[in-house]
Amino acid sequence: MSRPSAFPLAPCLLSFALAACATQANPPTVEATAPVSAAASADAAVPPAAPAGDPVPAAGRALLAPVPQPPERPVAPEPVTDPAIPRQQRIDNFVDYTARTYGVDAAGVRSVLSQAERKQSILDAMSRPAEKTRTWAEYRPIFVNDARISGGRSFYAQHRDALDRVAAETGVPAEYIVAIIGVETSYGKITGNYRVIDALYTLAFDFPKRAPFFAGELAQLFALAQEEPQLDVVALKGSYAGAMGMGQFMPSSYRLWAKDGDGDGRRDLLTHLPDVFASIANYFVIHGWERGGPVVARADRDAGAADFAPESLDPVYPLADLAGRGYRPRAGEPIAEGATLLSLDGDAGPEYWLGYRNFYVITRYNRSPMYALSVHQLAQAIRAGSGAPGP
Repeated sequence: MSRPSAFPLAPCLLSFALAACATQANPPTVEATAPVSAAASADAAVPPAAPAGDPVPAAGRALLAPVPQPPERPVAPEPVTDPAIPRQQRIDNFVDYTARTYGVDAAGVRSVLSQAERKQSILDAMSRPAEKTRTWAEYRPIFVNDARISGGRSFYAQHRDALDRVAAETGVPAEYIVAIIGVETSYGKITGNYRVIDALYTLAFDFPKRAPFFAGELAQLFALAQEEPQLDVVALKGSYAGAMGMGQFMPSSYRLWAKDGDGDGRRDLLTHLPDVFASIANYFVIHGWERGGPVVARADRDAGAADFAPESLDPVYPLADLAGRGYRPRAGEPIAEGATLLSLDGDAGPEYWLGYRNFYVITRYNRSPMYALSVHQLAQAIRAGSGAPGP
């Protein structure tokens, strides 16, 4: 599930969103962001030094520790991904790597790969330059609009008991689970039309820039199929980046963090809602969701305050430090120990937001801060019209 991203317009836009989700590899879309990276190590307890161009904490205050993250997921080794190696040899090396690493049958891997097809349309989508960088004012209406809000309220009402049960068990509010499904797949209506095997095969062997990641995910797909034999690897459909189901999980995310939500002995994230709800919530928990914690706060900027653009979304800045820089939560807004600062171009001009720990967790699903803020605002709108008590 997650790293950088960007987004295009609906419905094309939604197809881009499909590739982003609980992925570690969101493809290029419209919002220009940093390259994809894997999750930070969970044992990274020491806060990083301030990056170049990021002033030291105001008044000498120490930065807070970043939110602990699960270990990085393995990528495929060089003999599988080096473009200097002939393509067929890389495929043979991949078969050996997958069989050795995950204990799957090499002949079965070869059989499935013989049915995979290289798709130029996938390479075109992954290589497409961003049409432009979208402002928050342009981006927000794509996901926070009347249709998406009313659809989310209806979806929540229809599945309220199951969603509220997961929320009570995990501490992840039901409206955030619903909002993720709404943003990713329009409540399950658009989950992708590419065969997952074609997407990952194409990107593993014909997209050198990201081959280590996608070849790693292709190997994980075979391991997943071994663990979840109800999945037909050849028939599975998803996004052009290989993400699957209502929550758009990549194979590694599916293997590591999907949950059997109703105890039927399998994890089905394609259409089985108890598993979908439990798995999205578990993804948040694994990446550090704080039960009852705030997500964001609208902030004001002091007159004369200098521009401040943190190079990380980690909520490592104490509120006192941000206040020393001239950025403070508005009266009545929630507060938390640490935050990061977002500066966005809104409808009425610059908007300033403080992103707390739970905001950071949403960005682990998709690295785009505008994605995370859209999920939050959609969730709040769904909750406001659901008849449920506030958090």
